[in-house]
Amino acid sequence: MSYLGTQPNDVKKNTGLYTPSEILQLTKDGSWGGSLELIEEQTVSSVANVEFTNLGNYDVHYLTVDNLKVVNDNVWLQVRFYESGVLETASVYQFAEQVGTSTGTFYEARSSANGYIQFMVGANVGNATNESGNAYCYFYNLTNSAKYSFLTNQCVVTSPSTNANINYGGGCLPQASEVTGIQLLLSSGNISSATMKLYGVKQWVT
Repeated sequence: MSYLGTQPNDVKKNTGLYTPSEILQLTKDGSWGGSLELIEEQTVSSVANVEFTNLGNYDVHYLTVDNLKVVNDNVWLQVRFYESGVLETASVYQFAEQVGTSTGTFYEARSSANGYIQFMVGANVGNATNESGNAYCYFYNLTNSAKYSFLTNQCVVTSPSTNANINYGGGCLPQASEVTGIQLLLSSGNISSATMKLYGVKQWVT
């Protein structure tokens, strides 16, 4: 089945040329705009960090973190970016998160000058049996050297007190630069195990 556009990542909006069944088939094939294309999947154990250095040519990326288990108790996940192959570690990142616990406590976590974007912030992951963290995140403009890089995320974890905690929010690298890689690491200690998948989101062409 064919698509409109010059590249597989170049699909036009439906203007009456596609039937609903054709749209469904194109979506299943991964050829319809808005479809997810798996770039890389990593299942890791006993590592200090996880890095994705192949971002492809996408304006939007989607990351999933499944069953994150940690060595140290009461830690959170952080994100940093490589800019043109160089890891940015200076206090230039910004983030804002809303944290909620199953005991009814809600609060904010935020920073306008940090060395990373806190991802599972406040909703800290415990290291006991069956305690883990799960999350998804959207990244925007990473490969565009003329724009800032943004992310939005949502997470749920089992905390050291065995409560189900959540957090959601976003962050920014307020520098117009080309991001060539994503690094995920904990606030302390190693990642015991996790499965992480990075996708590119196919773009519409108008």
